[in-house]
Amino acid sequence: MDKNSTPPAITPELSFEEAARELELIVTQMESNQLPLQEALGAFKRGTALLQHCQKALTDVEQQIRILNESGELSSFQDRDE
Repeated sequence: MDKNSTPPAITPELSFEEAARELELIVTQMESNQLPLQEALGAFKRGTALLQHCQKALTDVEQQIRILNESGELSSFQDRDE
């Protein structure tokens, strides 16, 4: 990602695993000082968005675990934002 490009948008289709992998890569790059300042800022913003995406995915899964119907089976979780 060069300094004039914007990072790709985080879509709901992005899996937790893909987001976590990308976040790990960003952290590695930032920790090893591989990025110029402007790129580091963009990576930080992207990392923050990826972290929020992962946290939401985990929260949704936790909510699904809590939603049990009368027969003890897992019910589908409906996102509150939809």
